[in-house]
Amino acid sequence: MEFSALFARLVALVGAAAVLIRRMRGGPSAQAVGAAPAIPAARPQGAIPTLKMPTAKGWSDGNTPTPAPGLKVNALAAGLKHPRWLHVLPNGDVLVAEALQVESPVRSVFDYAMQSTMKRAAALGVSPNRITLLRDSNGDGVAEIRETFLDGLNQPFGMAMLGETFYVGNTDGVFAFPYAGGATRLSAPGRRLTTFKPGGHWTRSLLASPDGQKLYVGVGSLSNIAESGMAVEEGRAAIYQLDLASGASRVFASGLRNPVGLAWEPTTGVLWTVVNERDGLGDETPPDYLTSVRDGGFYGWPYCYWGQTVDDRVPQDATLVATAITPDYALGGHTASLGLCWLPAGTLPGFADGMVIGQHGSWNRSTLSGYRVVFVPFVDGRPSGPPRDILTGFLAPDERFSYGRPVGVTIGPDKSLLVADDVGDVVWRVTGA
Repeated sequence: MEFSALFARLVALVGAAAVLIRRMRGGPSAQAVGAAPAIPAARPQGAIPTLKMPTAKGWSDGNTPTPAPGLKVNALAAGLKHPRWLHVLPNGDVLVAEALQVESPVRSVFDYAMQSTMKRAAALGVSPNRITLLRDSNGDGVAEIRETFLDGLNQPFGMAMLGETFYVGNTDGVFAFPYAGGATRLSAPGRRLTTFKPGGHWTRSLLASPDGQKLYVGVGSLSNIAESGMAVEEGRAAIYQLDLASGASRVFASGLRNPVGLAWEPTTGVLWTVVNERDGLGDETPPDYLTSVRDGGFYGWPYCYWGQTVDDRVPQDATLVATAITPDYALGGHTASLGLCWLPAGTLPGFADGMVIGQHGSWNRSTLSGYRVVFVPFVDGRPSGPPRDILTGFLAPDERFSYGRPVGVTIGPDKSLLVADDVGDVVWRVTGA
């Protein structure tokens, strides 16, 4: 067994001891969810933060996630390589971005421990750097055609199609490629539209504006709480607006530690995002969140969280803290809420209008959270109730193994819900039972 695997086991043992001690100091907190969550006081974890991540196991033959009552699930496609994000083309083809976090320079024992643990959890390795096309020609809910749509990319993630141009969010920038309707592979070189700093939170989600004139891009921070200073964080922890006619881009909203999924709420036309908050302050502190996004808004990172709750670990900027916007809806601590899409009423039986969220799952808490796909109901453009499960069963009951981890979510061409599972290497398809 290689040294990193042995070290990962040692880290798991140390982490288990730290988890046990933290559990003995206080029982598990109720999940911080909703518009007015009960967020426990911060408990800084110091030099040995909680590091608990299940070993990636994958799905054995015939096993699937567990759908909510009234729903059923099948694999649209299996045997992919770390599928992260999804996009449906106008002709119904489903695109899957296959990408993986890559190793970064190790600067501390904790860095090495984290990377060894991530390898065990299938969250770190050689990135496939491609987009795969899936086509269900006979309408049976299983893709018979699978082609490499684009390859040679740099950790691709977000995708958008406008007219005869296909856009990709690589970790280092947004690229545009010419597209002809029905094509199963793009061969022309891409044109760079923006440049972003790679590393850290590497995903670059994309969302086109309803009028097709702009793209919105999610760019996460390099670090947890700007521990290497704000200079290296310049241009990060933000959502950008890219004007396609002029090529100009600007920061649309900032102070968003890791904004990933982006979606439009159709009643109000407002942009929403899901954001992964900081680590090292406790199981439920602070919660990840779903929020509407204001043009010019500042959401706190790294100075404060959930409005103006100051993080004492960070050198402060009182002027910025005073402007910090409180998010709309808490999703629980460290759920790693990544995927986001609007679900119109009637798409799935028993579900009205609302947002679907793919929760990739935690690593920085004593009892794991996330590892599920949830639904947040909306009324009049606002969240209107507690989250409901759509898919569960990605995590073993004893928390030792993950069979899968959900990421991107989107509505399929047949009005199913599609879910990218980057540990199971599957795209799941959810419909009425």
